[in-house]
Amino acid sequence: MNLPWSKGLVRRTFLAPSGTVLTAQLALQHGIACHLAGGTHHAHYDYAAGFCILNDLAIAANVLLQQEGIERVLIFDVDVHQGDGTAALLANEPNAFTCSIHCERNYPFEKKIGDLDVALPDGLEDGAYLEVVSETLHKSLALSRPDIVLYDAGVDVFRNDPLGRLNISEQGIFERDFQVLSELKRRDIPVATVIGGGYDDDRVKLAKRHGIVVEAASRVFSAD
Repeated sequence: MNLPWSKGLVRRTFLAPSGTVLTAQLALQHGIACHLAGGTHHAHYDYAAGFCILNDLAIAANVLLQQEGIERVLIFDVDVHQGDGTAALLANEPNAFTCSIHCERNYPFEKKIGDLDVALPDGLEDGAYLEVVSETLHKSLALSRPDIVLYDAGVDVFRNDPLGRLNISEQGIFERDFQVLSELKRRDIPVATVIGGGYDDDRVKLAKRHGIVVEAASRVFSAD
C-alpha cells in the first residue's frame, strides 16, 4: 500500500469518506460541492491497495442509496487508474453505476469489471481524450439515469505525472472538468467532486492541479 502508519494517516483515513458523504449531501442541496480529498477507488472491502484504505466513493454511494429520493447513483471516474475497488464493491448493487476512463497499461494490472470501462492508450493527448470523456459521459448518463453523480477528477492524467502514461495538459484537465460539470448542470443533475490521484514531488504544483476542478466548478456554477 506504500503508506507508512501514523496517527495523521488514521485520522485522514476516517475523515476522507465522511467528507465525501458530506460533499454529496451538499451537492443535493446546492447542485455542486467539491471535496478537497477522496477518490480512494482502489480500496476493497477486505484489503487496502494503491494508496487507498477505505473506499469513500463506494461508502458514499451506499449512504446515498439509503436516502429517500435517491434511486440511482453514477460514479464517473476519470482518474488515470481504473477504479477497481469501486467496481468490485458495487458489483452487486444495481442502482450504483460505475464508469471508469483509465489508461489501459497502468495500475491495477488486473482490472475489475465495472458497468462501463473505457481503456485509453499510452500517450493520448488533449483532443482525443476530451472526445472520449464527452462520449463516455453521455453514454453513462443514458445508461444510469442518475439522481446524483460522484465525480472522481483525478489529475494523474497530467503529462508529467510519474504514475500517469497519458499526455494531457493542465488546460486539458480544466477543459475536461468544465465540460463534465457543464453537462451535469445543463441536465440539472447534482454532482459531488473528489480529487482522486495526482503525483508530483512539487506539492505546490500538485495542489494547484487538484484545484482545477474547483476552478471549473466555480466558473460553471457562477455563470448565471
